[in-house]
Amino acid sequence: AETALVPVVSVDRTVDGSEVASEVGSDNTQGGALAAIALGRATNGNVVHLQGIAGASATLDRGAGFQQGLNSGGIKVVARRTADFSRARAVEVMTDLLRRNTGIKGVFADNDEMALGAIEALGDRAGREVQVVGFDGTPEALRSVETGRMAATVAQQPGLLARNAVEQAVNAVRGRHVRQVV
Repeated sequence: AETALVPVVSVDRTVDGSEVASEVGSDNTQGGALAAIALGRATNGNVVHLQGIAGASATLDRGAGFQQGLNSGGIKVVARRTADFSRARAVEVMTDLLRRNTGIKGVFADNDEMALGAIEALGDRAGREVQVVGFDGTPEALRSVETGRMAATVAQQPGLLARNAVEQAVNAVRGRHVRQVV
């Protein structure tokens, strides 16, 4: 696209090594801090952080925000493991962590898919003995919050992100001013 002079708008991720016309995204750092606050309100004690794809901007930003927000409650991160934004991988990772550490009281997952995988691995303990916080506000995660199996999810607004991305792409194609939208 860059060689063909086609404007590129990135959505919810930064792009390294190439120029983009605009970046449209959520404040993932603030979202990570909100997740720590929510988890700190839901539980005390040892928690696990399930991380997304290593090096991805969302993983880095959400993790940095979560770390910043840890002073908001009585929680302590005892394990950080990569689960690649994958529900299936989160089930595997969480199952392994539960075998090794029975004192886990909470989980923060960098996205709802991993949070739902953690809930699957936790079984009946989810929402009762172990509190789980996800990130994205997907419909399935919101239902899990409603039923009490998930303590919280940090909601993104995909419709707004998409609308802003299309607006910025149209502006770029028409040669108008584009901006960074967070």
